[in-house]
Amino acid sequence: MRLKVLIVDDESLARSRLRTLLGDCTAPAVSLLGEAANAAQAVEFLQRQVVDVALIDIHMPGADGLTLARILRGLPHPPAVVFVTAHAEHAVQAFELEALDYLTKPVRLERLQAALQKVERLLQSARGSASDQPEEVLIIQDRGRTERVQLSQVLYLKAELKYITVRTQARSYILEGSLSELEEKFKSRFMRIHRNALIARAAVRALEKNYDAEEGEGWAVRLEGIDELLSVSRRQLTAVREVITNPYS
Repeated sequence: MRLKVLIVDDESLARSRLRTLLGDCTAPAVSLLGEAANAAQAVEFLQRQVVDVALIDIHMPGADGLTLARILRGLPHPPAVVFVTAHAEHAVQAFELEALDYLTKPVRLERLQAALQKVERLLQSARGSASDQPEEVLIIQDRGRTERVQLSQVLYLKAELKYITVRTQARSYILEGSLSELEEKFKSRFMRIHRNALIARAAVRALEKNYDAEEGEGWAVRLEGIDELLSVSRRQLTAVREVITNPYS
């Protein structure tokens, strides 16, 4: 697993230096997802992308790096923060903001790798804690067979007469129950797109113009892993657009 990195520094030469160092990193492996020249650009980027670590300069025009770090703490999935600065006097403030490390320029490769290894250990610890939690499942009764379907594999739930179709990438299942009850129980994972359908937020790929034989011209959502399109009601259109632009909201 490569660490996803964002560089935030107003000096292009400093960003170039970090790019070079990141390219030389071998432990851990990294992927540079983006660069920002100021705090505003960084926030805009992180509203569209999730990264594991942000390498942040402190002295920048506008909001400085310390202010940016405070803003990032309010994100749904905040990155780890490593400050990269020519000034050592802000170290105490940096660690009060729970920065994972504080590097002074010129940054050495060994020192950068050590900071990134801290990020890697933090992520591994978080994944370990998450894996200790039992996986949420749906219990499916099918022709005398009882099957556990992991909720993380479910792409959509669609009400059809007295039953609910449970769709994974591999196949469909039939479940007895109430769509409204499932929506309430699993609202962090699923969102309603129509009176008869819930979709997995993480599976949303695209929103497309679509013609439906029953409803005419409208919109439909495309999900990862399947070709089927699902109609989106006008009432839910804004919410679906928001999930596409900011899936972690």
